[in-house]
Amino acid sequence: MNTFQKSAEDAAGDERLREVMRRAASVLRDLRERAFPDAGEFAALRERLRAARLRSVLRLPELVRRLEETVTAAGGVVHFARDAAQARTIVVGIARKRGVRLVVKGKSMIGEEIGLNAAFAAAGIESVETDLGEYIIQLAGEGPSHIISPALHKSREEVAALFQAKLGRTAGDAPGLAGIAREVLREKFLAAGMGVTGANLAVAGTGGVVLLENEGNIRFSTTCPPVHVAIMSIEKVVETLEDAGDVLDLLPRSATGQRIPVYLSVFVGPRREGEADGAGEFHLVLLDNGRSRILADPAMREMLLCVRCGACLNVCPVYRIIGGHAYGGVYPGPMGTILAPLLDPSPENFALAHGCTGCGACREVCPAGIDHPALILELRRRAVEEMGYAGLGERLAAGAMAAAQARPVLYRGMLAGVRALDPDLRLAARLPGLRRFARKRALPRLRTPFWKRSGALARELRRGGRG
Repeated sequence: MNTFQKSAEDAAGDERLREVMRRAASVLRDLRERAFPDAGEFAALRERLRAARLRSVLRLPELVRRLEETVTAAGGVVHFARDAAQARTIVVGIARKRGVRLVVKGKSMIGEEIGLNAAFAAAGIESVETDLGEYIIQLAGEGPSHIISPALHKSREEVAALFQAKLGRTAGDAPGLAGIAREVLREKFLAAGMGVTGANLAVAGTGGVVLLENEGNIRFSTTCPPVHVAIMSIEKVVETLEDAGDVLDLLPRSATGQRIPVYLSVFVGPRREGEADGAGEFHLVLLDNGRSRILADPAMREMLLCVRCGACLNVCPVYRIIGGHAYGGVYPGPMGTILAPLLDPSPENFALAHGCTGCGACREVCPAGIDHPALILELRRRAVEEMGYAGLGERLAAGAMAAAQARPVLYRGMLAGVRALDPDLRLAARLPGLRRFARKRALPRLRTPFWKRSGALARELRRGGRG
C-alpha cells in the first residue's frame, strides 16, 4: 500500500474529519452556486477567462521577459528561481542582507510550495503567517488542507483550544477568536522588517502585481515593513489589464462566491517620492519549479491555465471525505492530483491519480474549463506504462474486465454467474483486491441488471404513451 492509499484510508475512517469536511465544503460549494444563478453567464465568462489564460500561456516566455522589463522600470527588482531551493535562497538572502529578524507573510501557496517558513527558521528569522487560516495552522504545526481556506479541517472548538494552548487566550465564538488573532498580529505588522506575499496575477504590460484578500492582512504586510517580496509562479502572468479583468470576473466568485473580494490591490514597484505608504523596496521572485517542463508537454499544458480558485476541491467527492492532508503535498484535490506529479514526477505523486472517481464535477465548475478527468487519465496511463505502477495482478484484472466489457455476451454471462453464486457480494468482498475497498463501503446486492430494467421501463413508457 502506498502512502496516499494509507493516508486516504486513515482519513476516510475519521468520522470527525468527515463531518467537518462535509459541512465546510458544502458551505463553499453553496456560495459558489449562488454566485452563478445564470448558467449562460458562467459559460460566457469562462470562455473569456480561458481565452485570456491561453493567450498568456502560449506566449509565456515573451510575457515573462516583458514583465521583468516593466517591473524593473517601475523601480522593482526581479529575480528568477529555477526551483524551490533557489527561490528559498533568494528570499532568505534578501532578508539577511537587510538584517531582518521578523517577517510577516500574506497567504501564499507558492510560499508553501517552496517551504519558505522552514527556510526562515533555519536562518534564525521569525516568520509569521497573517492570514487567519494560515495563522491557525501555523500555530498547530500543520500545512494547509485547502488552497483558499487553509484551516478548513479545523472546528471552532479546536481553534479555541489551540489559542488557549499557544496564546493563553481563547473565546467561544469566531469573532472573538478573530479578535485575539488581530491583536497579536498588529504588533507583528508594526515590528516586521520584511513582508512576503504571493501573487494572484502579474500584468506584463504595466508591471502590476495583483493580490486578492478579504482580511486586509496583505495590505498590512506590503505597506508596514520597509521591504516587500512577492513570489509568483511564472504561469500567472497576463499581458494586459483587460486580460486580468477577464480572470477577476470569475476568480473571486469561483473561490468564495464574491463578485469581488473585500480588498483588491495592484502593486507597481516600491513607494514613490511623495507617496504616503508602501514598501520602500520591492522584489518580485518568478518561480519556475517545473512549469517550463509542463509548458513543453502538450498533453498536460492545459493545467497551467489554473487560477487557484479551489472550486474543484469543493465538489470533489474524494476530497470532501479525506480532506487535504491525505494528499501528502501542498496542492490537494483534483488540481493537486495533477500538479503534484507534474511538479515532482515521483511514483508516490503519480499514485494520487488512482484516487480519482472520474465523476467530472471538477471539470464542470472549473472557471478555466480545465478537463481534469482527461489529464488524470493521462497521468494514470503514464503511471502504468512508464513507471510500472500497476502490479501483475492489477494488469490481469484490468485486462479481464476490458475484455468482458468489450463483449456484451461475456459481460452479461459473468454478471449472471455472480448473481447466482454471490448475490450479496460477500465472497467478492473477501478477495484481496476488493477487501480494502469493501471495508469502508456497503456493496450493493446484485439483482436485475440495468440493461434489463431500462428495457422494461422503456416498454412501460411506450404502453403508457399509447393509452
